[in-house]
Amino acid sequence: MSAPHPPHGVRARRALGALAAAAAIATPLAVAAAPAQGAPASDWLHVQGSTIVDEAGTPVWLTGVNWFGFNATERVFHGLWSAKLEDVTRQIAENGMNIVRVPISTQLLLEWKNGQAKVSSGVNTWANPDLEGKTTLQVFDQFLAYAEKYGLKVMLDVHSAEADNAGHVQPVWWKGTITVEDFYSAWEWVTDRYKTNDTIVAMDIKNEPHGTANSSPRAKWDSSTDQDNFKNTCQVAGRRILAINPHVLILCEGVETYPMDGVPWTSTNTKQFHNTWWGGNLRGVRDHPVDLGAHQDQLVYSPHDYGPLVFEQPWFTKPFTKDTLTADVWDPNWLYIHKEGIAPLLVGEWGGRLGQDERQDRWMIALRDTMIENRIAHTFWVLNPNSGDTGGLLLDDWATWDAAKLAMLKPALWQDGGKFVSLDHQVRLGGPGSTTGKSLGELTGGPTTPPTPTPTATPTPTSTPTSTPTTTPTGTPTPTTPPAGACRVTYQGSAWSTGMSVNLTLTNTGTTALTGWTLAFDLPAGQQLGQGWSATWSQTGSRVTATPVAWNATLAPGASVAVGFNGTHGGSTAAPGAYTLDGTACTVA
Repeated sequence: MSAPHPPHGVRARRALGALAAAAAIATPLAVAAAPAQGAPASDWLHVQGSTIVDEAGTPVWLTGVNWFGFNATERVFHGLWSAKLEDVTRQIAENGMNIVRVPISTQLLLEWKNGQAKVSSGVNTWANPDLEGKTTLQVFDQFLAYAEKYGLKVMLDVHSAEADNAGHVQPVWWKGTITVEDFYSAWEWVTDRYKTNDTIVAMDIKNEPHGTANSSPRAKWDSSTDQDNFKNTCQVAGRRILAINPHVLILCEGVETYPMDGVPWTSTNTKQFHNTWWGGNLRGVRDHPVDLGAHQDQLVYSPHDYGPLVFEQPWFTKPFTKDTLTADVWDPNWLYIHKEGIAPLLVGEWGGRLGQDERQDRWMIALRDTMIENRIAHTFWVLNPNSGDTGGLLLDDWATWDAAKLAMLKPALWQDGGKFVSLDHQVRLGGPGSTTGKSLGELTGGPTTPPTPTPTATPTPTSTPTSTPTTTPTGTPTPTTPPAGACRVTYQGSAWSTGMSVNLTLTNTGTTALTGWTLAFDLPAGQQLGQGWSATWSQTGSRVTATPVAWNATLAPGASVAVGFNGTHGGSTAAPGAYTLDGTACTVA
């Protein structure tokens, strides 16, 4: 039996200085400048089977991070008491995340709707002079402007009914004076406000509906119209949102518990229910799928999953592997939705502390690799260091990035040719002048916004040397044509404790396409292959081979593919000395 998901440990902070009186509500941000010729007219997304695609049908991979605070009493992002909003937004993009899940509260949306937005005490205007005197709504609009500037997309998540640091503990979407109709109308208002702004591409209807069989209230999942039926609630909210903007993705999370065969929802015997994480139980989709009517192609299901350092679930108390987690937890609760082509998945929360518990690390790597292998979208929990049970990608100073966590996360971030990929067709991830990111337009061969000739402000230094990819050098073209079958391999490795994570970028520098390729190399002494992604991996002695999976089986001339693996380094973090592709030696970049 699972226990309630504990609070994320949000700590209150002292206000840093008095702020000016509330300013007038800002007007919504306009859509970005017209796209370059040949690119889709906008960046809206939709669904084909179990894949999220852009308007042209190009598969995309949403790989991002959560940043909380708008849901809490401060009513703005946490960290703005010391960190600069633009710097953090830029660094998120530079470190490879292409979407930010923004928790918010129904109460705050209603305040904005009713013209009651106030200046927050959670903003240090010495660090953020651009936010001087801005209301919470204007701060959010400023964030959207920076997100657009740096090629980031945004997902809104109603995290709680009330603006409360622990508001997510409430199991349902109503509380106190916040009614179900308030919940719906708040979603309609925010949808209408930003309906022409394709920076916001997704709406996560409600964070972690939960409750066990013997708790009240609790969220259930069936085909009724009962107030506590989250399936119906997500369906109604989704339809009302899509009537205003038919282009946004609608994310429906799961619940906590689901009755075993033949057991009614009226039972209060928890042993008669399948229990898992808050928001992580989507067993009911098979018999009671969400129906968005004419806009069913906007539906994405969004489970949450955590490791033993968050709560000691039953499946962690016995020996477990990636295979047992898949069979016992992920397949029956939500992974079947992807595997059977019912709809795409986006794991809205996963993560935790690294290097403190071997089981925690094993769970996190297993889930990461499962998402990589199935190209499942996800948003890592969390950016904030003040998440008590997970820690953050940022350390306590809100300026230094956790290099080990970034190294662990990096293989699960969308990359192509050693560069992080934006969900924006014109703007590179990291901004127009970025050398570590590319736009979706560049990925698909379309045009992109050229680098701006005017340099932006000097970036705030960050401690991410091990996690920021370098641009694959092109060098000076040689007058001779490379031989067919020629290849280049770029190695990027990182290590923590006894583990290592390796990313390899394989480029076909020949003149003919490679189909069914085989990459081979020898690991240095002491190193051992563990689990890999984007290829089928094996090791015999020191020899490692990688063969393609279906989506990258053909490598066109000039094309690159990113593959990788994790394992143990045995005290040596040296890179392999040589690589072959189909028996032909590759150059090493």
